[in-house]
Amino acid sequence: MNRLYLCSENHDQYADLLAKANLPNVILTTHIEEANLVLADPPAFAHQLEYAHQLAWLQSTFAGCDALLANPKRDYQLTNVRGIFGPLMSEYVFGQLLSVTRHLRQYQAQQVERLWSPISYSSLQGMHMVVLGTGSIGAHVAATAKHFGMTVTGVSRSGTPTAPFDDVVSNADLRTSLSSADVIVSTLPSTSQTKHLLNADSLSYCHQALLFNVGRGPVLEEQGLLTAIEKQHIRHAFLDVFVTEPLGSEHPFWTHPAISVTPHISAISVPEQVMMIFKENYLRWIKGQPLQHTVDFESGY
Repeated sequence: MNRLYLCSENHDQYADLLAKANLPNVILTTHIEEANLVLADPPAFAHQLEYAHQLAWLQSTFAGCDALLANPKRDYQLTNVRGIFGPLMSEYVFGQLLSVTRHLRQYQAQQVERLWSPISYSSLQGMHMVVLGTGSIGAHVAATAKHFGMTVTGVSRSGTPTAPFDDVVSNADLRTSLSSADVIVSTLPSTSQTKHLLNADSLSYCHQALLFNVGRGPVLEEQGLLTAIEKQHIRHAFLDVFVTEPLGSEHPFWTHPAISVTPHISAISVPEQVMMIFKENYLRWIKGQPLQHTVDFESGY
Protein backbone atom coordinates (compact mmCIF):
# COMPACT_ATOMS: atom_id res chain seq x y z
CA MET A 1 0.00 0.00 0.00
CA ASN A 2 1.32 3.44 -0.96
CA ARG A 3 1.04 6.19 1.61
CA LEU A 4 0.51 9.68 0.19
CA TYR A 5 1.20 12.92 2.04
CA LEU A 6 -0.47 16.14 0.88
CA CYS A 7 1.10 19.56 1.43
CA SER A 8 -0.63 22.38 -0.43
CA GLU A 9 -2.60 25.53 0.16
CA ASN A 10 -5.31 23.67 -1.77
CA HIS A 11 -5.12 20.63 0.54
CA ASP A 12 -8.86 20.07 0.87
CA GLN A 13 -9.43 20.38 -2.86
CA TYR A 14 -6.68 17.88 -3.63
CA ALA A 15 -8.04 15.49 -1.00
CA ASP A 16 -11.47 15.69 -2.63
CA LEU A 17 -10.03 15.15 -6.12
CA LEU A 18 -8.04 12.16 -4.89
CA ALA A 19 -11.17 10.60 -3.39
CA LYS A 20 -13.00 11.05 -6.68
CA ALA A 21 -10.06 9.61 -8.65
CA ASN A 22 -10.39 6.35 -6.71
CA LEU A 23 -6.77 5.36 -7.32
CA PRO A 24 -5.81 1.81 -6.35
CA ASN A 25 -3.52 0.90 -3.47
CA VAL A 26 -3.03 4.36 -2.02
CA ILE A 27 -4.12 5.94 1.26
CA LEU A 28 -3.60 9.44 2.61
CA THR A 29 -1.41 9.91 5.64
CA THR A 30 -0.83 12.90 7.90
CA HIS A 31 2.55 11.55 9.00
CA ILE A 32 5.33 12.63 6.67
CA GLU A 33 7.74 10.10 8.18
CA GLU A 34 5.75 7.16 6.82
CA ALA A 35 4.85 8.58 3.39
CA ASN A 36 6.52 7.12 0.31
CA LEU A 37 4.61 9.48 -2.00
CA VAL A 38 4.11 13.23 -1.70
CA LEU A 39 1.95 15.69 -3.65
CA ALA A 40 3.06 19.17 -2.68
CA ASP A 41 3.54 22.86 -3.36
CA PRO A 42 7.38 23.09 -3.27
CA PRO A 43 7.68 26.23 -1.08
CA ALA A 44 5.23 24.82 1.47
CA PHE A 45 6.90 21.42 1.65
CA ALA A 46 10.59 22.32 1.41
CA HIS A 47 11.14 22.55 5.17
CA GLN A 48 9.57 19.10 5.66
CA LEU A 49 11.68 17.32 3.07
CA GLU A 50 14.32 16.24 5.60
CA TYR A 51 11.64 14.34 7.56
CA ALA A 52 10.42 12.38 4.54
CA HIS A 53 12.49 9.29 5.37
CA GLN A 54 10.43 6.90 3.19
CA LEU A 55 10.00 9.25 0.23
CA ALA A 56 10.34 7.58 -3.16
CA TRP A 57 8.45 9.98 -5.43
CA LEU A 58 7.35 13.60 -5.04
CA GLN A 59 4.88 15.15 -7.47
CA SER A 60 5.24 18.92 -7.45
CA THR A 61 2.10 20.97 -8.04
CA PHE A 62 4.30 23.68 -9.58
CA ALA A 63 6.48 23.75 -12.68
CA GLY A 64 9.33 25.31 -10.70
CA CYS A 65 10.90 23.23 -7.94
CA ASP A 66 13.59 25.67 -6.74
CA ALA A 67 12.66 25.29 -3.08
CA LEU A 68 13.13 21.52 -3.24
CA LEU A 69 16.28 21.58 -5.35
CA ALA A 70 17.96 23.81 -2.76
CA ASN A 71 17.92 20.79 -0.41
CA PRO A 72 20.77 18.26 -0.87
CA LYS A 73 18.36 15.33 -0.54
CA ARG A 74 18.36 13.48 -3.86
CA ASP A 75 17.26 9.91 -3.07
CA TYR A 76 13.79 10.19 -4.63
CA GLN A 77 12.13 10.85 -7.98
CA LEU A 78 10.84 14.39 -8.55
CA THR A 79 8.23 15.28 -11.15
CA ASN A 80 6.60 18.60 -11.94
CA VAL A 81 3.62 19.86 -13.94
CA ARG A 82 5.31 21.49 -16.91
CA GLY A 83 3.26 21.50 -20.07
CA ILE A 84 0.09 23.11 -18.71
CA PHE A 85 1.18 26.73 -18.27
CA GLY A 86 1.88 27.81 -21.86
CA PRO A 87 -1.60 29.20 -22.60
CA LEU A 88 -1.77 31.07 -19.29
CA MET A 89 1.68 32.60 -19.73
CA SER A 90 0.76 33.71 -23.25
CA GLU A 91 -2.40 35.38 -22.00
CA TYR A 92 -0.37 37.30 -19.45
CA VAL A 93 2.36 38.40 -21.85
CA PHE A 94 0.09 39.47 -24.68
CA GLY A 95 -2.49 41.03 -22.38
CA GLN A 96 0.21 43.32 -21.02
CA LEU A 97 1.86 43.80 -24.40
CA LEU A 98 -1.30 44.85 -26.20
CA SER A 99 -2.24 47.17 -23.36
CA VAL A 100 1.01 49.05 -23.97
CA THR A 101 1.15 49.02 -27.75
CA ARG A 102 -2.52 50.01 -28.07
CA HIS A 103 -2.33 52.58 -25.23
CA LEU A 104 -5.32 51.11 -23.42
CA ARG A 105 -4.42 52.62 -20.05
CA GLN A 106 -4.18 56.08 -21.58
CA TYR A 107 -7.59 55.67 -23.17
CA GLN A 108 -9.07 54.68 -19.82
CA ALA A 109 -7.67 57.89 -18.35
CA GLN A 110 -9.00 59.89 -21.31
CA GLN A 111 -12.45 58.37 -20.87
CA VAL A 112 -12.61 59.76 -17.34
CA GLU A 113 -11.83 63.19 -18.78
CA ARG A 114 -14.26 62.63 -21.70
CA LEU A 115 -11.32 63.33 -23.97
CA TRP A 116 -11.40 62.16 -27.61
CA SER A 117 -7.74 62.05 -28.59
CA PRO A 118 -6.46 59.19 -30.79
CA ILE A 119 -2.86 58.08 -30.14
CA SER A 120 -0.70 56.63 -32.88
CA TYR A 121 0.46 53.08 -32.26
CA SER A 122 2.72 50.38 -33.63
CA SER A 123 1.39 47.00 -34.70
CA LEU A 124 2.92 43.81 -33.32
CA GLN A 125 3.33 42.68 -36.92
CA GLY A 126 6.98 42.66 -37.87
CA MET A 127 8.24 43.08 -34.33
CA HIS A 128 11.05 40.83 -33.11
CA MET A 129 10.46 38.82 -29.93
CA VAL A 130 13.28 37.01 -28.14
CA VAL A 131 12.13 34.21 -25.84
CA LEU A 132 14.57 32.85 -23.28
CA GLY A 133 13.68 29.19 -22.83
CA THR A 134 12.39 26.97 -25.64
CA GLY A 135 10.42 24.47 -23.54
CA SER A 136 6.65 24.10 -23.56
CA ILE A 137 5.98 27.57 -22.12
CA GLY A 138 8.42 29.36 -24.40
CA ALA A 139 7.13 27.47 -27.42
CA HIS A 140 3.53 28.45 -26.66
CA VAL A 141 4.48 32.11 -26.25
CA ALA A 142 6.35 31.87 -29.57
CA ALA A 143 3.35 30.32 -31.33
CA THR A 144 1.12 33.14 -30.07
CA ALA A 145 3.67 35.71 -31.25
CA LYS A 146 3.69 34.11 -34.70
CA HIS A 147 -0.10 34.48 -34.79
CA PHE A 148 0.41 38.24 -34.40
CA GLY A 149 2.93 38.32 -37.23
CA MET A 150 6.03 38.66 -35.08
CA THR A 151 9.39 37.01 -35.78
CA VAL A 152 10.60 34.95 -32.84
CA THR A 153 14.08 33.95 -31.75
CA GLY A 154 14.47 31.34 -29.03
CA VAL A 155 17.43 31.18 -26.67
CA SER A 156 18.47 27.89 -25.09
CA ARG A 157 21.62 26.25 -23.73
CA SER A 158 22.11 24.16 -26.85
CA GLY A 159 20.71 26.44 -29.54
CA THR A 160 18.95 23.44 -31.10
CA PRO A 161 16.34 24.44 -33.75
CA THR A 162 12.86 24.06 -32.27
CA ALA A 163 9.38 24.70 -33.68
CA PRO A 164 7.68 27.17 -33.81
CA PHE A 165 10.69 29.53 -33.39
CA ASP A 166 12.02 31.19 -36.53
CA ASP A 167 15.49 30.52 -35.17
CA VAL A 168 17.11 29.35 -31.94
CA VAL A 169 20.47 30.51 -30.63
CA SER A 170 22.58 29.41 -27.69
CA ASN A 171 23.17 31.47 -24.55
CA ALA A 172 26.49 32.52 -26.02
CA ASP A 173 24.62 34.47 -28.72
CA LEU A 174 22.15 36.08 -26.32
CA ARG A 175 23.57 39.60 -26.60
CA THR A 176 23.36 39.61 -30.40
CA SER A 177 19.71 38.58 -30.25
CA LEU A 178 18.89 41.19 -27.61
CA SER A 179 20.34 43.93 -29.81
CA SER A 180 17.47 43.50 -32.30
CA ALA A 181 14.69 42.61 -29.86
CA ASP A 182 11.54 44.68 -29.54
CA VAL A 183 10.15 42.33 -26.88
CA ILE A 184 12.05 39.99 -24.53
CA VAL A 185 10.32 37.21 -22.59
CA SER A 186 12.18 35.11 -20.03
CA THR A 187 10.53 31.77 -19.23
CA LEU A 188 13.73 30.30 -17.79
CA PRO A 189 13.97 28.24 -14.60
CA SER A 190 16.33 29.23 -11.81
CA THR A 191 19.61 27.34 -12.14
CA SER A 192 23.28 28.14 -11.65
CA GLN A 193 23.52 28.66 -15.44
CA THR A 194 20.56 31.03 -15.68
CA LYS A 195 21.22 33.18 -12.60
CA HIS A 196 21.62 36.84 -13.64
CA LEU A 197 21.68 35.90 -17.33
CA LEU A 198 19.84 39.18 -17.80
CA ASN A 199 22.14 41.72 -16.20
CA ALA A 200 23.45 45.24 -16.71
CA ASP A 201 25.85 44.05 -19.40
CA SER A 202 23.51 41.84 -21.45
CA LEU A 203 20.64 44.34 -21.18
CA SER A 204 22.94 47.11 -22.42
CA TYR A 205 22.64 45.55 -25.90
CA CYS A 206 18.89 46.31 -25.96
CA HIS A 207 17.36 49.32 -27.67
CA GLN A 208 14.20 50.43 -25.83
CA ALA A 209 12.90 46.86 -25.58
CA LEU A 210 9.93 45.70 -23.55
CA LEU A 211 11.00 43.05 -21.02
CA PHE A 212 8.90 40.30 -19.42
CA ASN A 213 10.11 37.99 -16.66
CA VAL A 214 7.59 35.20 -16.09
CA GLY A 215 10.05 32.37 -15.41
CA ARG A 216 12.05 32.83 -12.22
CA GLY A 217 13.25 35.93 -10.39
CA PRO A 218 16.99 35.14 -10.10
CA VAL A 219 17.38 35.11 -13.91
CA LEU A 220 17.15 38.90 -13.78
CA GLU A 221 19.72 40.98 -11.94
CA GLU A 222 17.52 43.58 -10.27
CA GLN A 223 20.05 46.41 -10.07
CA GLY A 224 21.07 45.65 -13.64
CA LEU A 225 17.47 46.19 -14.74
CA LEU A 226 17.29 49.56 -12.99
CA THR A 227 20.51 50.57 -14.75
CA ALA A 228 19.19 49.39 -18.12
CA ILE A 229 16.00 51.42 -17.67
CA GLU A 230 17.95 54.51 -16.59
CA LYS A 231 20.12 54.24 -19.70
CA GLN A 232 17.02 53.66 -21.86
CA HIS A 233 17.99 50.17 -22.97
CA ILE A 234 14.72 48.87 -21.51
CA ARG A 235 11.54 50.90 -22.10
CA HIS A 236 9.35 49.01 -19.65
CA ALA A 237 9.65 45.81 -17.60
CA PHE A 238 6.73 43.56 -16.68
CA LEU A 239 7.76 41.44 -13.72
CA ASP A 240 5.74 38.59 -12.25
CA VAL A 241 8.58 36.78 -10.45
CA PHE A 242 11.23 38.06 -8.06
CA VAL A 243 14.30 36.97 -6.13
CA THR A 244 12.36 37.37 -2.88
CA GLU A 245 8.61 36.82 -2.77
CA PRO A 246 6.51 38.54 -1.63
CA LEU A 247 8.31 41.62 -2.87
CA GLY A 248 9.32 43.80 0.08
CA SER A 249 7.17 46.88 0.63
CA GLU A 250 10.21 49.17 0.35
CA HIS A 251 11.49 47.65 -2.88
CA PRO A 252 12.06 50.31 -5.59
CA PHE A 253 10.17 48.25 -8.18
CA TRP A 254 6.84 49.13 -6.57
CA THR A 255 7.03 52.82 -7.42
CA HIS A 256 9.14 52.77 -10.57
CA PRO A 257 7.16 54.23 -13.50
CA ALA A 258 8.84 51.89 -16.02
CA ILE A 259 8.15 48.69 -14.06
CA SER A 260 4.87 46.82 -13.71
CA VAL A 261 4.69 44.42 -10.76
CA THR A 262 2.30 41.48 -10.46
CA PRO A 263 2.31 38.94 -7.58
CA HIS A 264 3.42 35.74 -9.36
CA ILE A 265 0.06 35.20 -11.04
CA SER A 266 0.95 34.82 -14.73
CA ALA A 267 0.19 31.09 -14.52
CA ILE A 268 -1.19 29.40 -11.43
CA SER A 269 -1.47 25.68 -10.76
CA VAL A 270 -5.08 24.54 -11.20
CA PRO A 271 -5.72 21.51 -8.95
CA GLU A 272 -7.86 19.73 -11.55
CA GLN A 273 -5.04 19.90 -14.12
CA VAL A 274 -2.42 18.91 -11.56
CA MET A 275 -4.53 15.93 -10.52
CA MET A 276 -4.75 14.72 -14.12
CA ILE A 277 -0.95 14.66 -14.28
CA PHE A 278 -0.64 13.02 -10.86
CA LYS A 279 -3.19 10.35 -11.74
CA GLU A 280 -1.39 9.46 -14.97
CA ASN A 281 1.95 9.34 -13.18
CA TYR A 282 0.56 7.27 -10.30
CA LEU A 283 -0.81 4.65 -12.68
CA ARG A 284 2.65 4.54 -14.27
CA TRP A 285 4.22 4.29 -10.81
CA ILE A 286 2.30 1.21 -9.72
CA LYS A 287 3.07 -0.48 -13.06
CA GLY A 288 6.78 0.27 -12.74
CA GLN A 289 6.77 2.50 -15.82
CA PRO A 290 8.86 5.68 -16.27
CA LEU A 291 7.21 8.80 -14.85
CA GLN A 292 6.36 11.82 -16.98
CA HIS A 293 7.78 15.31 -16.39
CA THR A 294 10.74 14.17 -14.31
CA VAL A 295 13.04 16.88 -12.97
CA ASP A 296 16.80 16.45 -13.26
CA PHE A 297 18.44 17.40 -9.99
CA GLU A 298 21.59 18.61 -11.71
CA SER A 299 20.08 20.79 -14.44
CA GLY A 300 17.23 22.00 -12.23
CA TYR A 301 14.45 21.27 -14.72
